[in-house]
Amino acid sequence: MKFSKLRTVFGAVIVLLALAILLSLGTWQLQRLAWKEGLLADIAERRAAPAIDVLAIDAMAKAGEDVDYRAMSATGTYLNNKERHFFATYEGRTGYYVYTPLQLADGRFLLVNRGFVPFDSKEPETRKEGQLTGLQAVHGLARAELSEKPSSLVPDNDVAKNIFYWKDHDVMAASVGLDLANVVPFFMDADAAPNPGGYPIGGVTQFDLPNSHLQYAVTWYGLAAALVAISIAFMIKRRRKA
Repeated sequence: MKFSKLRTVFGAVIVLLALAILLSLGTWQLQRLAWKEGLLADIAERRAAPAIDVLAIDAMAKAGEDVDYRAMSATGTYLNNKERHFFATYEGRTGYYVYTPLQLADGRFLLVNRGFVPFDSKEPETRKEGQLTGLQAVHGLARAELSEKPSSLVPDNDVAKNIFYWKDHDVMAASVGLDLANVVPFFMDADAAPNPGGYPIGGVTQFDLPNSHLQYAVTWYGLAAALVAISIAFMIKRRRKA
């Protein structure tokens, strides 16, 4: 008799513990949902806002403000002989994003993602028309630098072959001989304004941030409801047998 009661109490504790975990996970996903929706709304607002000059963006970044996805503009001269290539896909094609230093009026540099080129257009000699010279006015979005490699699954950058698998801002700049003290601490994604010859293809910024938190919350709460239903059914069955 005592053993039976002990087993019942132990089973109830396990069920309550499991229920608490499932409800906590569901609530956490709802909190994540609110955070993600806020982030997406903030990004949309930044994109739609009037463009801010690169110097203002730089001041914001140095003040610790989040500059990611803010509409911006910059004027300077491209250092076409210092391109860095980031492995990427675009509309089902595999190739590279071309990152080119833009020398600003004050002598500093901004790494600009000018857009996508396919594999066979990796080398600048194959797209000479798109190698813009002279003073250029560039419009696009500011992109924050990454503090570390986003995942252990991402390959290490192959600096020797000029193939980057993650955007290591400082290494990109240092690998072409730029003094990091003279490089602004963020990137710029150029807009979709066409380049001569068609390459690079600008406007490649991706905004499809995954947002499945509501689905996850429903799943966890659904499991909690199922656990309650099964527990009630089990209790009713036991009482009928008693």
